[in-house]
Amino acid sequence: MRSFFTKISSFFLAVFILFSTSSFTVNMHFCCNKLVDMAIFGKAEACKDKVQKKDSTTKKCTTFQEKGCCSSQSYVKTGDDTIKKANNELQAEDIVFLNTFFYTYINLFEGLDENIVPFKHYRPPLLFKDIQILHETYLI
Repeated sequence: MRSFFTKISSFFLAVFILFSTSSFTVNMHFCCNKLVDMAIFGKAEACKDKVQKKDSTTKKCTTFQEKGCCSSQSYVKTGDDTIKKANNELQAEDIVFLNTFFYTYINLFEGLDENIVPFKHYRPPLLFKDIQILHETYLI
């Protein structure tokens, strides 16, 4: 289950990096303050059915056929190319750490030929007092 969430999060991070570094343009065409056409990668088409009225002196937009009411806007999102690249140079401290890590990791799984008990040939100490009764420590 954990590997599934790791794959999903790595996919979304890759998509996030892709969109943050890419650039695109959104073109929009408005007539009478209403969005008529919008294009993401191309150019928005203008109104083709405009009729020119010469007797109109006001700039109020009442119908779609008026000439002065149409406008085009563009939104440009520039790509970000300031991403820091990974540093692959190893310093002396890193090399020492990696050597000790691999040495201890490999030796962790090597078994010994026989079980070595360091106190096998020693006699236990003589007890003068019963320590369990002295400290009132009983195993139940």
